[in-house]
Amino acid sequence: MTLGLGTAAEGGAGEGSEGSGGLPAGWARATLGELGVEVQPGFASGKHNRDGDGIVHLRPMNITRNGAIDLSDARYVADESDRRVEYGDVIFNNTNSPALVGKTAWFGSLEPAAYSNHMTRLRGPEGLDSKFLAIQLHWLWFGGYFKTVLNNHVNQASVARKVLLATEIVVPPLPEQLRIVAEAEQNLARIEAGEAAASAALSSAVMLAEQVTGLGSRGCLEESELFPAFLQKADIDDGPLPHLPVGWKWARLGQVAAVVGGVTKDSKRQGDPDYVEVPYLRVANVQRGEIVLDRVATIRVAPNKAEALRLKRGDVLLNEGGDRDKLGRGWVWDGQIDNCIHQNHVFRARVIDAEIHPKLLAWHANGFGKSWCDRNGTQSVNLASISLRKIKLLPVPIPPREIQEELVKTIELHLEGVAIARAMAEDALARAQDLRASLLHAAFTGALVPQDPADEPASVMLDRIRAVYGAKAPRKRTAHQPRPTPPGQEELPS
Repeated sequence: MTLGLGTAAEGGAGEGSEGSGGLPAGWARATLGELGVEVQPGFASGKHNRDGDGIVHLRPMNITRNGAIDLSDARYVADESDRRVEYGDVIFNNTNSPALVGKTAWFGSLEPAAYSNHMTRLRGPEGLDSKFLAIQLHWLWFGGYFKTVLNNHVNQASVARKVLLATEIVVPPLPEQLRIVAEAEQNLARIEAGEAAASAALSSAVMLAEQVTGLGSRGCLEESELFPAFLQKADIDDGPLPHLPVGWKWARLGQVAAVVGGVTKDSKRQGDPDYVEVPYLRVANVQRGEIVLDRVATIRVAPNKAEALRLKRGDVLLNEGGDRDKLGRGWVWDGQIDNCIHQNHVFRARVIDAEIHPKLLAWHANGFGKSWCDRNGTQSVNLASISLRKIKLLPVPIPPREIQEELVKTIELHLEGVAIARAMAEDALARAQDLRASLLHAAFTGALVPQDPADEPASVMLDRIRAVYGAKAPRKRTAHQPRPTPPGQEELPS
């Protein structure tokens, strides 16, 4: 977006003084095009390796959300061209999901790298510090600017070269740019150290919750003597079964619960007047340890099917299909929605004769059941699944009935403490984001470092750029749709 070139007033400027347009004295506004920034996209390559054979090929995932280059998952290509990103260049992510387009980083490696067509290399003129440019563009991404100017496509979004060149930034005098970069980097390092500590605490809280529920559902939260417990062999890979406290036993899921699959949507019958419309749960609704109901779809089914699959409070829902690490995950239905049923990729386990508390069953399925389902599931090209026959064979530890309620209360009490720690870590991460936003806002409004009236105003640099680029007519470019993403170029899940 071109907002025009504005030059701050030049004379008598000190800290806190303002020129035209609300800018500090000596500052200016200009688009990347007006600044003569060189914009060069990279090249696509479907042939890559992780063995270090060739040259590093930067892709969208190699720019972090904090605006840094991350080569922990570097891929290499064989390339003889001269299209390289070098020390001091700025690398801009031009194509990605809408939320990630615009991530920007400064390249500080002495070893040049190649870069994909989803990345753009930027080189600024003399007088525009490349770190200052990178931090400011990433700040624009952080604030959501690029969401307002991108082009949306079927599976991705992009910022066109012309739009990028029309992006307006603020330009202080060069010495002030360097002071801003130094102060910003120092403070960002502190913020990122705090974020790293908070992220580690959050990961620890998640792991601790899994340990509490996993050990608790086997009676191992407190020290007690454990013994091997018998389980009838079946045509399944159970792996080593943990020992259990005295009085406990192993059973198969199908022995203690009635397990059924859900409904498959019949698109041809959705207009059948004899069918009834009911809400139904899908894999996305059934998370590990919770039922998420922010988006619940509806389906039309035969009345007898709706009745047979209607969920009751205490039913345990377990996922049948999806990513391999999500097989068997689930939680207990608490009757949140009337007349709700479930799709075919979700199993319903209804405990028989109160043989086991539903929460104990769900906690066990989310812990022991995760690795068990991974061993016994099947994998197609894009989808993992576990059959109804197999899920009924899941080994389940059964405690004596008289201790089950108290055991659930003990586990939940431990989880309350873990939840407090998790909330503190999440709050720290949120505050770090606020601190980053405040820091960068101060950096690009002149409030982070003092102004020096002896600094050469940015207008002088802009006059030099006009002298070089002003007479050059812009080259017309043919608009085109972005190419499909070659394998390995796409943004990977974070």
